[in-house]
Amino acid sequence: MGDCFICKKHNGTIKTAGVTIYEDDYVYVGHIDNNGEESYLGHIMIDLKRHAPTLGDMTIEEAKAFGTIMARVSKALIETEKAEHIYSMVSGNSVPHLHMHIVPRYPHTPEEYWGPMAVYNWSEAPMGKNEQIVEVCERIKAYLGFDSHV
Repeated sequence: MGDCFICKKHNGTIKTAGVTIYEDDYVYVGHIDNNGEESYLGHIMIDLKRHAPTLGDMTIEEAKAFGTIMARVSKALIETEKAEHIYSMVSGNSVPHLHMHIVPRYPHTPEEYWGPMAVYNWSEAPMGKNEQIVEVCERIKAYLGFDSHV
């Protein structure tokens, strides 16, 4: 799909923040990109490699890979980034290529900022640019046991 942001990311046409956390035949895992601006640290994206719009379009093999990495990355955020809760969200409204947002909630986040996008509104939310994003990605990769050059 020539105009699909996620397909462009996978074929190397565009560069995003951080480094690849994990990639196999079915899924790609990386940090969210905010066009060079600061991003909420630990906001991870799990993309289906094949261009498919919804959860219901996955094959059983893709679903197994997607579910397994979702659980592993969520656990890694709890262990490496000390998240106290993990939000997940699939929308597909603006980019019709299956991807899941994995968003940690950190300790001491006030309740009014609980939620996968509400955390961005907290003035004390942990935000960072590419250098900090790479550090988060590398900690998650190390916890998962993936080579830093995957």
